[in-house]
Amino acid sequence: MAKESGIGWTTCSVDDAAGTPRVIKNDITNLQFATPRATQDVTGIDKSAMERLLLLADFSVTLNGVFNDAANAAHDVFKTVPSTSVARTLALTVSGQSLNNEVLFTDYPLSRSDSGELTFAVPGVLADGTVPTWT
Repeated sequence: MAKESGIGWTTCSVDDAAGTPRVIKNDITNLQFATPRATQDVTGIDKSAMERLLLLADFSVTLNGVFNDAANAAHDVFKTVPSTSVARTLALTVSGQSLNNEVLFTDYPLSRSDSGELTFAVPGVLADGTVPTWT
């Protein structure tokens, strides 16, 4: 299959603070992730356009979802973010393509809208220096 939609993600799992992977894709409503590379400007004064070198790779993610305090659901996974300092494996899979990274989640903000929704937007960043690689 070639072109596909983003409907029907196969996996979105995150380790809890004890290191146990929890499939929380039912609690995630949308997500954003990036795999940027840093660059260094090495343009000499003899150039008429920019000249750059590729540097370190990075990864960042924000998981947006609906509050669910059932056992092993999203709240169980993220409630320890403010009180623990552990890297967690984030596994994303769609259409047989996987992107797995060790991530430090840096916040667990909850938001209650004026219409009553209780949601979260959990940001995470690369933890271990491993280049993000699709498999």
